[in-house]
Amino acid sequence: MESAEKLPPLSTSEKFKTEARSQFDKFEYPWYGTLAGISQAENSERQFGQGFAGYGKRYATTFGDGAIENFMVAAALPSLLKEDPRYFRSGSGSFVHRAGYAVSRIFLTRTDSGGTQFNFSEIVGSAAAAGISAYTYHPRADRNLPNAASVWGTQIGLDTFTLVVKEFWPDIHRKFHHRPRADAQAR
Repeated sequence: MESAEKLPPLSTSEKFKTEARSQFDKFEYPWYGTLAGISQAENSERQFGQGFAGYGKRYATTFGDGAIENFMVAAALPSLLKEDPRYFRSGSGSFVHRAGYAVSRIFLTRTDSGGTQFNFSEIVGSAAAAGISAYTYHPRADRNLPNAASVWGTQIGLDTFTLVVKEFWPDIHRKFHHRPRADAQAR
């Protein structure tokens, strides 16, 4: 989102609908496929084995981890805590400034009233999601605190990466499509 001042807060229903659309977006399936492939190559959660069956189990686990975490972080907790789950780009400044801003959004978020506060939805929501997934459908040998912490850390890391991509994606897209910035067109 580029013009945060003009946007009304999302209702609880809108937060859940937005996340549902995002979770089942066509780009999510190859994303989870790539993550499952990395897990397969590392042979993490060895109990899943190798081959197509092992990959399928890793894919399902990765998709489940992502779905639970995304709904906790972008719908359930933001609704309860009155936080806005949308990402509002900085869009200006140096690369370092913008990248730093994007990374800071893991810890800071916009409230429904337009203020800024600690991002409880991200930190607590991803921890809760990691605990839910690690202690329910991960292999029995991996149902422990170190695995839950690893899932949590991975989710925070992936969310940080996606925020940085969201910050710069419009610029990258414009560069490849040779379109001038919207603010430059308005001049």
